[in-house]
Amino acid sequence: MSLTAKDSGGSSFPPVPQGQHYAITTAIYDLGTQVSERFGNVSRKVLIQWELPEQRIDIEKDGEKQNLPRAISKQYTLSLHEKANLRHDLESWRGKTFTEKECEGFDVLVLLGVPCMLQILHKNKDGKTYSNISTITPVAKGTPKKQPENPLRTFSFEDGSNIPEGTPEWIQKIIEQSEEWQMKDYYPDSDSGVEQPQYSDDDIPF
Repeated sequence: MSLTAKDSGGSSFPPVPQGQHYAITTAIYDLGTQVSERFGNVSRKVLIQWELPEQRIDIEKDGEKQNLPRAISKQYTLSLHEKANLRHDLESWRGKTFTEKECEGFDVLVLLGVPCMLQILHKNKDGKTYSNISTITPVAKGTPKKQPENPLRTFSFEDGSNIPEGTPEWIQKIIEQSEEWQMKDYYPDSDSGVEQPQYSDDDIPF
């Protein structure tokens, strides 16, 4: 169960604390082609979600109270242009720049299950405090790998998958606003969970 909508939507839950947090990528959603209300431009978007195993919160799930990891997400333009935020964060995450060959096509789904360190900063807006991801860096070598507690989920228009079960409603609504969704029949009711990847060393696998 994702807590992302509650963390970023001004709910009664407190914001994720500022500072560095160990995180695991648990979901990657293709948001399709979106129109920016602020700038009026059109671009393909992707949302990446992480769980924070060391930041816990008590919620009611399946009829009982459970202590679950917090979650946080960030939206990007799906681009590896030299000025794109996605490229900046990925290069910081893996600790090296992309080659010209890699920029010809990079499958963001390889990020699923990969750990990292997230630097969280707070931003105040309209009387509310929001947690924003400032930087992404690799986990220090030798740090024990934690396994995700949430199901790993992906959605992509390119492979024709359906929105996976358990996707937060606010993410579904963004996807359904895309040009791709309007042009095709997609039904957000099938499970697109994926098998958890396994890593045997300290190298970042992308």
